[in-house]
Amino acid sequence: MIITRTPFRVSLFGGGTDYPAWYLENGGAVLGTTIDKYCYLSVRKLPPFFEHKHRIVYSKIENVSDVSEIEHPAVRAVMSEYPLEYGIEVHHFSDLPARSGLGSSSAFTVGLINALRGVEGKISTAHHLGMEAIRIEQDVIQEKVGSQDQIWAAHGGTNFIEFQQNGRVDINKLIMRPGNHSQLNDHILLFFTGFTRIAETIAVKQIENVSKKRQQFHTLQQMALEARSILQSNSPEFYQIGAMLDQAWHLKRELADGISTPAIDEIYQAGINAGAWGGKLLGAGGGGFMMFFAPPESHEAIRAALQKLIHVRCNIGSEGSKIVSYEHYEY
Repeated sequence: MIITRTPFRVSLFGGGTDYPAWYLENGGAVLGTTIDKYCYLSVRKLPPFFEHKHRIVYSKIENVSDVSEIEHPAVRAVMSEYPLEYGIEVHHFSDLPARSGLGSSSAFTVGLINALRGVEGKISTAHHLGMEAIRIEQDVIQEKVGSQDQIWAAHGGTNFIEFQQNGRVDINKLIMRPGNHSQLNDHILLFFTGFTRIAETIAVKQIENVSKKRQQFHTLQQMALEARSILQSNSPEFYQIGAMLDQAWHLKRELADGISTPAIDEIYQAGINAGAWGGKLLGAGGGGFMMFFAPPESHEAIRAALQKLIHVRCNIGSEGSKIVSYEHYEY
């Protein structure tokens, strides 16, 4: 049996510029970090005592005789791309809910690729996991998704990621002076809005609007560059990061209908009124997790203002997908 652990992520700046429809023409850049909340997948060879060949357990339970019968699109796609001669059993469990803006779908895909290759005795590099997950989600499943979530899930860390016009992805660790990484961590607050959504629905609208919203995309991309410079300076002004997040959130709302809702606007304003400098709804929009950026002394007031929401404590910079348990056996 193999168990993989793959992190979720918090994207700070540049989201949207990681869509191929944008960066293959203009280049793209994002800045963000993984957090210590994870997607776990266990995979084992299924003993040959059952009528079914494969068993997939997530929010549903699927017992199938052939990979083509699997309903879960990522499992079906990954198992088709990495065929096995024997049956397997896959179990999924997670620290946080799916469809919540933390890159959970890509964490699942990356973790499953890592696990299936591990069952075959193959070690996977972070580069392979990230690029394969992008290929499977965008080309095999043909989902309208970006390319940052797969990279975060595979590589982990606090990074500045560049997407080149030739399709190359460059991952640059965000090197900061001692203490600045922990200070960045101490300014972040996460709240679950209670709303979940299918990211692709909103992403399709954003992709369709790329040609109409070029100035907004250019500005979002430039913000990622500016934020990197601020965080890598000797004495970063964290207030500037908060103010830029506020500006970026208002820009992001212009990219497509459905990114925000009156209920989400109310949550955001409540956080700002309680002392947050800025924030954003994580992921494509429509629901999921709201991230606020605020001085630590304001956190108690923000939590009180949003006491009806679930506050999730987390730490940034967690490592990428890894095999945390490996037991070999034969039937």
